[in-house]
Amino acid sequence: MSGADAAARQQIVALLKRGQAHMTFEEAVADFPPERINDAPPNVGYSPWHLLEHIRLTQRDILDFIREAQYTARSWPADYWPAPADRADGAAWERTIAAFLADRAALEAIVVDPEVDLLAPLRWGDPYTVMREILLVADHTAYHTGEFAILRQVMGTWPAGRT
Repeated sequence: MSGADAAARQQIVALLKRGQAHMTFEEAVADFPPERINDAPPNVGYSPWHLLEHIRLTQRDILDFIREAQYTARSWPADYWPAPADRADGAAWERTIAAFLADRAALEAIVVDPEVDLLAPLRWGDPYTVMREILLVADHTAYHTGEFAILRQVMGTWPAGRT
């Protein structure tokens, strides 16, 4: 792997993980009050847990798309959002976060693997490439992480004294 290729791969991992010009996923979910995970913010049809589960489900779908030659497309929106009546307890909240982080780590491993050609079309998803799919995950996660942060502001769920 050339130095430029290794540097590009590290930048892509940083985009997935570090937030760069925006809040990280970990910062957004830190210290969220467990008793509020199922509350719907004003004028919003889903809860904070629904939103995190959507981020997780979408990331997992893209990870599966990258890895599985026999990938089967999921149904929108049913397979990308929990049902409106679904509720989470503290354990489910933690499972959602842990699964998101584990799948993100799997994506990072794909990116840094020198055997993976990031720009080659996926045989089962031509003209899509691993690079396109990774950037799609980063974009989707950043968008909804920002949304999650705004929901926290509206709901008053940031810890006291947070600036």
